[in-house]
Amino acid sequence: MKITNTQRVSYPSCRFIGRKYGDPDRTPSGSFGRLWGEWFQKGLFEPLEKLNALPESGDAYIGLMIDSAPFEYWIGMFFPAETAAPDGYSYIDLPAKDYGVCWLYGKDETGELYGMDAHERSIASIRERGMAIKPNGCAFELYNCPRFTTPDEHGNVILDYGVEVE
Repeated sequence: MKITNTQRVSYPSCRFIGRKYGDPDRTPSGSFGRLWGEWFQKGLFEPLEKLNALPESGDAYIGLMIDSAPFEYWIGMFFPAETAAPDGYSYIDLPAKDYGVCWLYGKDETGELYGMDAHERSIASIRERGMAIKPNGCAFELYNCPRFTTPDEHGNVILDYGVEVE
């Protein structure tokens, strides 16, 4: 995995609509991957795709991580504030925030784009560009189309990984 781009991105106040998970929902290896599989198998993104997603994130699916006690991992999408959540979904309102966003380039199926190594390398790249990480802030995995959904000639994709900055 390598980082091909790091930039500061501003998001307006918004509503994240999806479902919340936590540490008990992880696999023994610490992943939330099986939950993503369930979302695709059960068509859980379909009700969200009918809403108008936040323009800053387009139609991307998002894994939102909130560094709190207890840790929260959400699967869903960003929407404009006040967007109504469909039945069976929860939401969290987020104030305007800035994120240091890295493009993680590598192979999805190997898992190299995920986990603590990818997180720590992203933090280092964000700091190298003069941004200060916000303590106890949010982070997200943004599965952008086509960067993530269409592998290049080497079979690699790009995962946008954002970390809240001050």
